[in-house]
Amino acid sequence: MKLILTQEVTGLGSSGDTVEVKGGYGRNYLLPRGLAIKATRGAEKQVESLRRARASREVRSLEEAQAVAGQLSGLKVRVPARAGDGGRLFGRVTTADVAAAVTAAGGPELDRRRIELPSSIKTTGQHTVTVRVHPEVSTSLAIEVVAG
Repeated sequence: MKLILTQEVTGLGSSGDTVEVKGGYGRNYLLPRGLAIKATRGAEKQVESLRRARASREVRSLEEAQAVAGQLSGLKVRVPARAGDGGRLFGRVTTADVAAAVTAAGGPELDRRRIELPSSIKTTGQHTVTVRVHPEVSTSLAIEVVAG
């Protein structure tokens, strides 16, 4: 199935890319969530505008991305979560929790889709997450999960 991505999809491509995917993945995941549209002649015209917009954003945001990465490296982020005895959490820490904690700690506002957790964070303590600020710039962020 040939699709055109309307948003960045990790491991597949970014906005404006034309990709070939399995039918089920396209019909059941990408299309219903609005992450892609079917590749037609009319859609090809839309792709051009998406590519131009992305190119202009990337050029001016590379310097901004490096500045944001520098900001994040010096930030101390504490994520409060409900925990039981022994430091096990009731549930887990999500990317939305990390994004909210970064903003609360005085950092820049981050898109939760750009935060990559190494695995499910289900305990209190120090953890490291990766933030893809830009396609060419990513940084590691140390977070501390505390019972709260």
